[in-house]
Amino acid sequence: AMAPHLWHGHELIFGYGTAAVAGFLLTAAPNWVKARDASVAFFAVLSAVWLAGRMAIWWSGSLPPVVVAVVDLAFLPLVLGKVFAMLIKRPKPQQMMILGVMALVWIGNLMVHLDWMGLTATEATGQRAALLALAVLITILGGRVTPAFTGNAMKREGREERLPRNPMPLAAAGIAAGILAAVTMALPLPAAVPGTLAILAGLIALARLTPWRTLWTLRQPILWTLHLSYALNALGLIAFGAAQMGVGSEVAGLHLLAIGGVGGMTVAVMSRAAIGHSGRALVAPGTVVVAYALLPIAALARFAASAWPEFYYPGVLLSGGLWIVVFTLYTAALWPVFWGPRVVHPKAGVSA
Repeated sequence: AMAPHLWHGHELIFGYGTAAVAGFLLTAAPNWVKARDASVAFFAVLSAVWLAGRMAIWWSGSLPPVVVAVVDLAFLPLVLGKVFAMLIKRPKPQQMMILGVMALVWIGNLMVHLDWMGLTATEATGQRAALLALAVLITILGGRVTPAFTGNAMKREGREERLPRNPMPLAAAGIAAGILAAVTMALPLPAAVPGTLAILAGLIALARLTPWRTLWTLRQPILWTLHLSYALNALGLIAFGAAQMGVGSEVAGLHLLAIGGVGGMTVAVMSRAAIGHSGRALVAPGTVVVAYALLPIAALARFAASAWPEFYYPGVLLSGGLWIVVFTLYTAALWPVFWGPRVVHPKAGVSA
């Protein structure tokens, strides 16, 4: 069986991370191409495959490594195949690119399993490459929805001046740098190569954030959490890249990226989508706002735990505890939204 810290890393990247992105893509893709939603039967099968993967990893010490690999690797191909079948009807390069980035995540998981089968020594690089690929998805999707949702909210309040700007050349450069960072991380290259590219991707992401009117969003938690998560994703890329150059802790950078960037953006988007699709006004409940505020603290606590060894145990316990509190608050507050009837509200809508 794998060591607990390896199980932890694998499951939060390939268990939680891929499930969150799958939920987004299977919800968004039909809207992008005006296609029918995936059937309930498909979601039932997909959920069973995902759960089987989690069980296979949990009992990996009692199962043949090949069986664990086959079961765990089955989830993403099902997701990508379904989304591809939707997008191919009206293919657009920027949307098809998302599938390519998710394929990088799957390749990272394959590298992990090849290591567990004793065929390679690629577990560490596979997990890191996959996390970088998830960070690229945050850059792509967060970079699309954050300025768009902010601009829509400003227009709703009659603020037509100085709307958020999102220059496409800068966006393309940042996405390209992030993809290259993930790809080169998976290759037997000097650490400085993916490190330099990760720093470049993070710096460009911060530059993109500057004209998005972040200060204007401070009154609306459902917006500022998008901005903050995008910024933490960028800072995580920079911290991880710097560590590849020998500056700072790699583990600290990885957790800033994973908790602050991936964790923060997924909670922000999942809560917004749940509220918006239910027909309610796009206002986060108070307990969800608390969750928005606690997740960055969890990210910083975990960063500090690895950056300053004397703070390791308090930092890890604080971060883990806050992560649990965040998802408990999120689930409890939005439970009526998940299971209750759709309501009609004049200011409802996921794009407002």
